[in-house]
Amino acid sequence: MDSEYNPPQDPLVILHEDAEVLLVDKPSGLLSVPGKGEHLADCLIARVQAVFPQALLVHRLDRDTSGVMIFALTPHAQRHLGLQFEKRMTRKTYVARVWGVPEEKSGSVDLPLIVDWPNRPRQKVCHETGKPAQTDWKRVKTDGETARLRLFPKTGRSHQLRVHMLALGHPILDDPFYATGPARDFPRLMLHSEELRFNHPQGGASTKVRAKAPF
Repeated sequence: MDSEYNPPQDPLVILHEDAEVLLVDKPSGLLSVPGKGEHLADCLIARVQAVFPQALLVHRLDRDTSGVMIFALTPHAQRHLGLQFEKRMTRKTYVARVWGVPEEKSGSVDLPLIVDWPNRPRQKVCHETGKPAQTDWKRVKTDGETARLRLFPKTGRSHQLRVHMLALGHPILDDPFYATGPARDFPRLMLHSEELRFNHPQGGASTKVRAKAPF
C-alpha cells in the first residue's frame, strides 16, 4: 500500500486560526505525519509547517480519514491540548457511511482493542490483552444497502471506529483493512472527523470547530 501513496494536492483548508491553535480540514489520503521513507514524507504536518513553522503535533487522524485536526502554535498550547486528549476532555464527532443498516437507531460499542501483530497496522478485539475502547453511535439516515451514522468515540484507540463498526457487522465503506466485497466498492474510506470540541489553551473557553463531510 505504501508504494501507492499518491496524496491529494488540495490547498490547505484552514478552519480556525488564532495565537495558540490552528485547526485544518485534512483531506482523505494524506498522512498526518511522515511515514518511513522519502516517498512518505508528504504529510499534513509538513504542509502546515510550510505556512506555520511553529506548528506542533497534538493528535493524528488515519491517512484515509478526513476532517478536523488541531495543531498547537505554542508549546503551552501543545501541553494543554495534549492533556485534554489524554484525559478524554475533548469531544469528537465523526460521520461514517457503513455497509448495511443497523436495526437500532443508536447504541454503544464497548470492546477492548489491541494491534493484530501479524497483520499490523490492523487492530483486533481482544478481551484478554486489549485496551478499553468505547464508541457511541447514532443512525442519521439510510440509503439503500448503506447507512450514515454519527460516531462519538469516548476513547482514542488506533482504528477504533473502524474496528467497532466491523464488530457491529457494519464495516465503514471502502475501508482497505476491514471492509470486503461490495463494501469496498466506493471511492474513499467513508469516515470524516466532523467536529472537535476542546477547551481553549488561552482562557479555557469551550471551543467547537466543524468541517462538513464531503460525502
